[in-house]
Amino acid sequence: MAPVSSTSQTGRPRLWDGPTRLFHWTLVVLVAFSWWSGEEHEMEWHRWSGYGILALVVFRIFWGFAGPATVRFARFVRGPATVAAYARTLFKRGGEHVPGHNPLGGWSVVAMLAALAVMVTAGLFAVDVDGFESGPLATYITFEQGRSAAEVHEVVFNVLLALIALHVIAIVFYRVWKGQRLLPAMLHGRAPDGVELSADGMRVTWWKLALGVILAGAIAWAAAQGFRF
Repeated sequence: MAPVSSTSQTGRPRLWDGPTRLFHWTLVVLVAFSWWSGEEHEMEWHRWSGYGILALVVFRIFWGFAGPATVRFARFVRGPATVAAYARTLFKRGGEHVPGHNPLGGWSVVAMLAALAVMVTAGLFAVDVDGFESGPLATYITFEQGRSAAEVHEVVFNVLLALIALHVIAIVFYRVWKGQRLLPAMLHGRAPDGVELSADGMRVTWWKLALGVILAGAIAWAAAQGFRF
C-alpha cells in the first residue's frame, strides 16, 4: 500500500504528520475532560475518558517506533551530553530551529508519556474510599492496594498538570525569547521556512498506521474488560 505524501500544498515539507497532530489534540481534549469528569464525580465518563487516554498512549509509543522521522524516539531522545550542550544555548536569542523536538523537548515528551501511562494504569486499579467506584482491574488486588492506586492516580495527575504547564511555558518562551513559533506546526503540520526535511523520512505508511490504531484499540478494550474474555 502506497505511503502518504509528506509535502504540503504550500510546498513546505511536513514537520508533523496527521496522526501525530490528531493524537496531540485529542489528548488535550481527553485530559481536560478527565479532569472535569473527575471533579464532577461523573465516574462513568471518567473511566471512558481514561480508556481513550490509554489507547492514545499505546498508539504514541507504537508510533514512536513506526511513525515518520520527527516522531520517532530514536530521533529526539538524546543522551546527557547532547541535552547539556543544548541547555547551555537555551537562553541565547534566536538560534537554529530544530526540526521536531529539541533535546530538552524530547525528554519532556518521554516524561509526559510516562506520567500518562502511570496515571492511567493506577486508575485501572483504583478504588474510591467507599468502595463503590473502582477501576476494571481493582478486583485483582486488595482494597488497601486499590486505595493506594487511587492516591497514585491523583498525585501523578498533579505531576501531569505541572508538565503541561511547563510545556505551555516553553511554547511561550520560544515564541517571545527565541522568535520560534512552535504551535502553528502542530496545527497545520508544515515546517517553518528554512527547515529542510527528507520527504521519504516524513511519509506515513497506511498499514503501519492501521496496525497502531488496532493495537491501541485492542489494549484499551481489553483493559476496560478487566482482561476477562
